[in-house]
Amino acid sequence: MKLNELKSAEGARKVSKRVGRGYGSGLGKNCGTGSKGQNSRSGGGVRIGFEGGQTSLYRRSPKRGFTNYTEKEYATINVGDLESLKAGSKVTLETLKEKGLLKTKYSTLKVLGYGKLTKKLTVIANKFTKSAEKAIVDAGGTIEVI
Repeated sequence: MKLNELKSAEGARKVSKRVGRGYGSGLGKNCGTGSKGQNSRSGGGVRIGFEGGQTSLYRRSPKRGFTNYTEKEYATINVGDLESLKAGSKVTLETLKEKGLLKTKYSTLKVLGYGKLTKKLTVIANKFTKSAEKAIVDAGGTIEVI
């Protein structure tokens, strides 16, 4: 294959409509916009969501609640899920993602206290619940708050 032999894929190049080039073209005179009215004018037409002056759908529909922009979101994991890790290992958000225990977009980690833990682990996270803290320390492990 040579550079002069390259061709675009079928349908990749679409021929644009040539409007206003005589009535024989099928798009002469008014260029497909019809005669008179808002949509035939340059810059004519209505904005997205406009319903002819009727109250638009997004204003008619009920609105509930709000989004708290200062709320911090955490990736969460239960103490019972840490049981599958090796004893004596360091547990961080990155190691949990590598092991496949967490599939999340968050960059902060909170450890919750559900489940049993029997292994000694060093858990590094942003937050711990009191029950998670107790479970890790009772198992002989340590916690580090980032």
